[in-house]
Amino acid sequence: MANIAQIAIRFKGLQIQNRLSTAIKTCKPALYSTSVGAPSSAESIATVSKKGKVSKAMKAYLERAKAHDEFMKIQNLEFKLGKRHLANMMGEDPETFTQADIDRAIQYLFPSGLYDKKARPLMKPPEEVIPQRKAAEFDETGRPFHSMFYTGRPNYYKLLFDIVGYLNNLNAFEDRMIRKQLTPDPTQQIDTSGSEWLSKDVLEKMLLEDISEIEYENFVNVMTRLIQHPYSYREKAFIDQYRKPLLAKTDADQIPTPQLDENGNSFITVYECLRKSARADVTIIAPGTGKITINGQDITYFESVQPREQVSPF
Repeated sequence: MANIAQIAIRFKGLQIQNRLSTAIKTCKPALYSTSVGAPSSAESIATVSKKGKVSKAMKAYLERAKAHDEFMKIQNLEFKLGKRHLANMMGEDPETFTQADIDRAIQYLFPSGLYDKKARPLMKPPEEVIPQRKAAEFDETGRPFHSMFYTGRPNYYKLLFDIVGYLNNLNAFEDRMIRKQLTPDPTQQIDTSGSEWLSKDVLEKMLLEDISEIEYENFVNVMTRLIQHPYSYREKAFIDQYRKPLLAKTDADQIPTPQLDENGNSFITVYECLRKSARADVTIIAPGTGKITINGQDITYFESVQPREQVSPF
């Protein structure tokens, strides 16, 4: 009887153990695959992309990127075709026709009556004309690369973060100099008299992001605080990236001083006015009669109508 009871207990325990193991396999099958080794994150991303299981954000980006690439491909083909036609018009080799040749050809083909540069046609490579677009900001699983992605303007806030980092480094360096009883050299201060901060439009192109007026003012304020630091010269390379030189006034930009003739009329003469191979001296008299004299002749000196319209103010 004792042997029969022991066998029954063992059989019952074995049956319970089998039921328990079956339940574990049904509920958590992952516990039985640990010996194989869990795949790494790179392997899982590769597996996901092979199976085509990408996030909705990545799918939308890939579709936009594909459309953009196709658009840029068409624009490049049209640019190369227009460049070839322009080179043939100028009688030059299309294969050696550079961008400088394109600009010179456009300036030659269009008359000087288009005084405003914006009125002249523009022929540049599409990469220089069409605004750049951001690269993918997240991986196949939808996880953003940038730590400040959810701010909406990661490049802008990353810039502010870097500026604060430079300020902290300069403050720490200043503290070390104070402990050594050293003062900053005033001759190494950054000279800002001939430059200014980048405009809002230029900064937006650099960041590839749109920023508001308040955000641009915050950028200028924090950069001004950085450049006013007594040791700001240590970060001059970083500061120079966001400053541009002011346009220097040349002699050509200065207004000539009027002179008086024997009749008491004021006049201004501009010498060596250049147009292609022509050279001319132009004199304007005030008060004038409205008549135009060219080499002793009137406006009919020009046979065609186009140069008359360019010269005549009426």
